[in-house]
Amino acid sequence: MTIDFSTPLYVLAPLAGFTDLPFRSVVKKFGVDLTVSEMLSSNALAYQSEKTLKMATKSPLETPYSVQIAGSDPEVIRRAVERLNEQEGIDAIDLNCGCPVPKVVNNLAGSALLTDLSRMGKALETIKKYSNKQYTTAKIRLGYESKNHLEIAKVCEESGIDFLAVHGRTRAGKFKAPVDYDAIAEIKAALRIPVIANGDIDSVAKARWVQEYTGCDGIMIGRAAVGKPWIFHQIKTGNEAYDPQLAHEIILEHYEQMLNFYGDYGVVLFRKHLHTYSKAGYQGASAFRNEVNYITDSSQMRDTINRFFSQTPLEESLK
Repeated sequence: MTIDFSTPLYVLAPLAGFTDLPFRSVVKKFGVDLTVSEMLSSNALAYQSEKTLKMATKSPLETPYSVQIAGSDPEVIRRAVERLNEQEGIDAIDLNCGCPVPKVVNNLAGSALLTDLSRMGKALETIKKYSNKQYTTAKIRLGYESKNHLEIAKVCEESGIDFLAVHGRTRAGKFKAPVDYDAIAEIKAALRIPVIANGDIDSVAKARWVQEYTGCDGIMIGRAAVGKPWIFHQIKTGNEAYDPQLAHEIILEHYEQMLNFYGDYGVVLFRKHLHTYSKAGYQGASAFRNEVNYITDSSQMRDTINRFFSQTPLEESLK
């Protein structure tokens, strides 16, 4: 499966706890070009964790599809890659070089790699050498405490990766600091490989502005797609409006996919999605969120979802 950069590539970012198979399969229906799994531990893959391998499962709709791993030890990464080599339908393996969460960083993974670029380069070279997938990619931040984005990006390119996603903050910036689109533009200008921009892209206008301002080859959206999986359709068509009735159907479909994938535990896991879906101007949203927090029965949850989302939002469209 060749990934085409002749037009802007729209990518669903990996988000731990959110971009599982049910969510990705819903987003895929709205025209996203590339989906990425939740971040998977290379340690867990190397040591044959069935739970972690299940997290790599793809929907039949997901082509192309990328699996993101976290890790830094070349031997462990090699074993993780060999495990993924056995799985069909994966088009890319991506190395997480940006996650700021302490438990990831403390294991010398995620954005910890930005403090040791030699280690980061070796990790990427290991994936490239042992993977039987078509693409090797990376997702980076601009630096750890301060920016050294061009140095980081150059090491990634020299390691042989095929394209790069850039979250426009340092590790210290977490998810609150202003996104530095100038730095993303500088990376794009400095590299020969395609570069994808990521960070606070949450509307049609913002996506277009970032595309033009940075000159990037694609846009990656994560948090803005949670509760609004149709954002990719909006960006591609340039139309912010969305049909509340279709939203109702999509939310129900997402719920059924959660039950299919997780069994009854999908009821509990879906609560966080309902919290976000309900923020689109619906009356009684606060009471609804409180109500679903205590529901464990799948039929009761389905009835509650149906009742609540059958109303028309106070906003004329889901923006």
